[in-house]
Amino acid sequence: MSVETPAMERRGEDIVRANMPLVGHLVREMLARVPSHVNRDDLLSAGYAALVAAARGFDPERGVPFPRFAAARVRGALLDELRGLDWASRSVRQRARRTDAAREELMAELGRTPTIQEVADKLGCSVEDIEHGEGDVHRATVFSLQGFATATADDIVTEPGLGPEEMLLRRERFGYLRHAVDALPERLRVVVEGYFYGERPMAQIAAELGVSESRVSQLRAEALMLLRDGLNTHLDPAMAAQTPPKEGCVARRRAAYYDKIASRGTLRTRLAMTSPDGLPVVAA
Repeated sequence: MSVETPAMERRGEDIVRANMPLVGHLVREMLARVPSHVNRDDLLSAGYAALVAAARGFDPERGVPFPRFAAARVRGALLDELRGLDWASRSVRQRARRTDAAREELMAELGRTPTIQEVADKLGCSVEDIEHGEGDVHRATVFSLQGFATATADDIVTEPGLGPEEMLLRRERFGYLRHAVDALPERLRVVVEGYFYGERPMAQIAAELGVSESRVSQLRAEALMLLRDGLNTHLDPAMAAQTPPKEGCVARRRAAYYDKIASRGTLRTRLAMTSPDGLPVVAA
C-alpha cells in the first residue's frame, strides 16, 4: 500500500487548484441543460469533491492527461448529484431498479427477452404498475437521447467557452452513441429511432412492428439498457465493471453487440459525424 508523502500531497493540491476552473466549466455546462431550480453550489461541491478524488487517484504513467481523467469523474459526480434531486422520487428510482434487475434475471434464465407479464409476475405486481413506473422514469430522465439526435442547433448547441479537449470528448461520445444505436438489433433500433429521434407515438411504432404498445415499452427499456452498457464498456469501463458479468447466450449476444459498436468506425469517423463546433453533420 502506497503512502502519500508531503511532496505528493502538495503536488495533488497544486493539480486541484490548477483544475478548479474545469469544475466551474462543467457545472455551467450542466446548468444549461437542467431545470432552473437546480442549485449551482450543490453541483460545485460535488464537482470539487470529485476533482480532489481524481487528483488522489491520478497516475501520470498511464499517459492520460489529467484534465481528461478528471473531467469524466467530475461529470459522473454531477450526474450522481442530479440523480439525488427529487424530480423523480426515490421510490420511482427504486421501482425502476427492481424492474431492471428482474428483467435481467429473467433474460439470463430464459435465454430471451421476457414479456412484460413475466416481469410483472416475478415482481408480484400488475403490468400497469410496471408501465406507469417506466413512464415516470422516462419523464424524469435528466438527459434524453433526443439531445443527441440530428435535430436543430438549439437542441445540441454547446457552451461558447467549451475547450478543445472537452469538445473532442463530446464529439467522440456523440459518434459512439450514433454507432451504438446503429448497431442495435433491428427492432430495438426502430423503437429508439422512432421514439427518441422521430418523436413518434408509441401506438404508431407498435402498429409498424405489429406488436402491442406494452411490447414497444419493453423493447424501449431493453434498448436503453443495451445502449447504457455498450457506451460504458467503451467510454467508462469503471462504470461497466460495476455490472456483474453474466454467462450464457444472453451474455454472448451482449458481448457481440459491444464488439459491433467498436467495429462500426474509428475515432476519425466518429468525429466526422459532428462539425468542429460539435453540431451533428447531416449525411448527404
